[in-house]
Amino acid sequence: MESSLQNHFLIAMPALADSFFYRSVIYLCEHDKNGAMGLIINRPTRVMLEELLSHLHIENPSESIKNTPVLFGGPVQKGQGMVIHDQAQSPWKSSLQLSDDVILTTSTDILEAIGTDEGPSNALVTLGYAGWSAGQLEEELMENSWLTVPASHELLFTTPAEQRWQAAAKSIGVDINLMSNFAGHS
Repeated sequence: MESSLQNHFLIAMPALADSFFYRSVIYLCEHDKNGAMGLIINRPTRVMLEELLSHLHIENPSESIKNTPVLFGGPVQKGQGMVIHDQAQSPWKSSLQLSDDVILTTSTDILEAIGTDEGPSNALVTLGYAGWSAGQLEEELMENSWLTVPASHELLFTTPAEQRWQAAAKSIGVDINLMSNFAGHS
């Protein structure tokens, strides 16, 4: 494959209106010849992090977990928790460095530290993920289903979830609200 879109955002085009991915922004964690895996970063659930931790019997003294929604990361393995975060002092049991300042952790040990001095400065907790088989994402890109843009720390961690779709498109100069539901090829 020519180039990987790891550490990029996929921005759902308006044509995906009837799709599961309507107005989604997906952070691509992996993309290679075998396929792709990413997390939807703009779909908060009604479950607060405090509820999830309580369900998992995980102690966390942070006040911030009461107002932090768990994100719906995608339709695959909806019970699988994943945390995208920036650097933290502590090493976690199962982490993968995705870029200079973004790490994916799948072990629950990080959940005890989120929002505390031991935890990462910024973190998104998701349940589930989005996956593509070999060549599937490339096909969807050819069909103009997605815009791609390099990931930014600000959009990932400081832009409110409900603003990420427009903000991601705007980062490449596109007003996504003005785009038609149909894309053509010249």
